Amino acid sequence: MSWKAFTKSLLFHSNKIVRRLKSFVLHAHPPPPPPHVVRRPPSSDELPAAADVTVCKVEGGLLMSPSTFPYFMLVALEAGGLFRGLLLLLLYPVLLLLGHDRATKLMVMVSFAGVRKEKDGSPSFRVGRAVMPKLFLEDVSAEVFDAAARRRRLVCVSSMPREMVEPFLKEYLAVDAVVAPELRAFRGYYLGLAESDGEVMQRLDMEEVIGMKERGGAGDGDGDGQEVYVASEWARRRWRPLHPRRYAKPLIFHDGRVAFRPTTSATLAMFVWLPLAVPLALLRVALIVVVLPFSLAAPIAAALGIHCRCIAASTLRAAAVLDLFVCNHRSLLDPLYVSAVAGRADLAAATYSISRLSEILAPIRTFRLTRDRAADRAAMQAHLSRSRRGGGGGGLVVCPEGTTCREPFLLRFSPLFTELGADVQPVALHSEVAMFHGTTAGGWKMLDPFFLLMNPSPAYVVHFLDPVAGGGGGPEVANEVQRRIAETLGYTCTALTRRDKYLVLAGNDGVVANNNKSN
Repeated sequence: MSWKAFTKSLLFHSNKIVRRLKSFVLHAHPPPPPPHVVRRPPSSDELPAAADVTVCKVEGGLLMSPSTFPYFMLVALEAGGLFRGLLLLLLYPVLLLLGHDRATKLMVMVSFAGVRKEKDGSPSFRVGRAVMPKLFLEDVSAEVFDAAARRRRLVCVSSMPREMVEPFLKEYLAVDAVVAPELRAFRGYYLGLAESDGEVMQRLDMEEVIGMKERGGAGDGDGDGQEVYVASEWARRRWRPLHPRRYAKPLIFHDGRVAFRPTTSATLAMFVWLPLAVPLALLRVALIVVVLPFSLAAPIAAALGIHCRCIAASTLRAAAVLDLFVCNHRSLLDPLYVSAVAGRADLAAATYSISRLSEILAPIRTFRLTRDRAADRAAMQAHLSRSRRGGGGGGLVVCPEGTTCREPFLLRFSPLFTELGADVQPVALHSEVAMFHGTTAGGWKMLDPFFLLMNPSPAYVVHFLDPVAGGGGGPEVANEVQRRIAETLGYTCTALTRRDKYLVLAGNDGVVANNNKSN
């Protein structure tokens, strides 16, 4: 039997084959305990020219979790909303009674039916590109990936829609080809139906999938020289997640509101918590921001379950006299934490974009920047000059990254703050949430603080570093401040900008036109 015919047959029947073997494919025998893999390497005269192709099953093979329910739940919540997620959760007992194929079809129907295919001209399904990769990557087995990646070409097969799995497989694991059903759409909206296995095979060029065209069509031979790695249950329990350093490129940006792995129990806990979360968030806003003086913010926040830890390099004496605070950007509440911990109610938050609602509710002044470098520099210098003259200007809290970053990376620091002629008080911020992210690139930004405060116990670490002389320092001072903050937090410095983030997550440059100006 030719290698091409063998591979085509293997890909077509992969779901049945891999379900029986409970592994990823390439040839062998069930292992005797305790070793978790038995390997029979083919001899050189047995091995065909195209034998260095790994065909790997995604669910049950590459992914450690045998259940695909969390991935469809994430799509349902992020692309369809809470009602769609609740419907999928209520159908979970039905899914347990159905076979794998029928359960997958039902989850596709519930998660995708009526969801818009493209938004704002994006070339692909935004949730699959911007939200799904983090959840998938955290579930990749290091053992399976290491074994599969030894071959020249890696082909992944999945019963989940291509729109869900292809972005993380190709962009972050450098998989060469993905064999998965595509979703059917009508007038820009998904119908909740996916291709059958036969339609997938008709759509794909098998020679291109296995890389035969790259080799000039060579590679006919006997398929019996292949290997199949079979993992025992004992071995699967010892699998460990793939370390982020092994990704083809680092996962720096991701979007979405859900901050946990939406398993059945975790999703049920979220829906039980929601009726309490909304009034709790409103109570936190009312007491901390509206009703009580801002000087009482710290003890009131602690009483309402908001954790904040302050670390000072020496003392907070410098924070009491300096007027320019520079911090990394984790959420919209960064300036509030800096102001509350420093005991400086006179600080103003210099921000590039803020919703009108957040501006009204902010307990400290907000200083809107326009992205016009000369105008922003003049406005900030005037604000600091009034403070030095005692004119009530107050200090500034600046986030030179220009946008938030959830992962342990720092974006490029704009050197604009170094041109203000003031000494800099660097502040390193780290935040943790358990249920909802308080930032978004594709959602409603005015809800960011509410989602953050809907978490049971949001936590912040505020670390005041030693001051840096910033008079006329330029990019060198900005890079030094970035380096110090990254070193303190254990983060990695990058040269990426706000534009890079929005191109990845939203398909635009992150600039919204308003009255012919950029916000």
